[in-house]
Order: sequence, then C-alpha cells, then structure tokens
Amino acid sequence: MTDIAPVIEPTTTDPIADEGDHERFTHIVLEGYTPKGTEDLVPIGNSVVEGMINGTAVTALCGKVWVPGRDPGRYPVCKTCVEVAKSMGWKIPGT
Repeated sequence: MTDIAPVIEPTTTDPIADEGDHERFTHIVLEGYTPKGTEDLVPIGNSVVEGMINGTAVTALCGKVWVPGRDPGRYPVCKTCVEVAKSMGWKIPGT
C-alpha cells in the first residue's frame, strides 16, 4: 500500500478584489439640516470629515455605518442612497 499525499495547488488572487473594491460604494451622509427661517446648520451626527480625522463612524442614508477613510471619487454612488435622497427632494449631481 502506498501513501499518496494530497497535492495543493497554489492560487493567485487579484489584489483589488481582495480589498473588496467591487463591493465598495460612495455613500451619501446627512450631516445636518438648516431649519426654515435660519441659516444655521443643526448637526445630527458625525460629519464625514470628523470621521476621517477622528476615526468615528458615520451613517449613510441607506443605513450603512462605517468609518470613512477612502477616496469616494474612486467608487460608484450607492443606488439606495440616491433613491433615498431623491425621495427627499434632493438633487444629486451626476445622477
């Protein structure tokens, strides 16, 4: 009886796919609102800039919660965020 060792083939992967870039989107974050009759912004959560600097999480219109840190210009805009924004009467550039 001979012992046969299993052969394990090495695999190579695409480094971009490993980062999950195919699943990344640019999300829309509502950072605050301006009440009628005023010019003051009332914050309702962490801003994207604050999140990038301090490492704090933000919440997108679609409900995704994450700590921003990548260039949003590299990814397509989240379709759910766009739908929510349009349902609120917002105009989204480029859509």
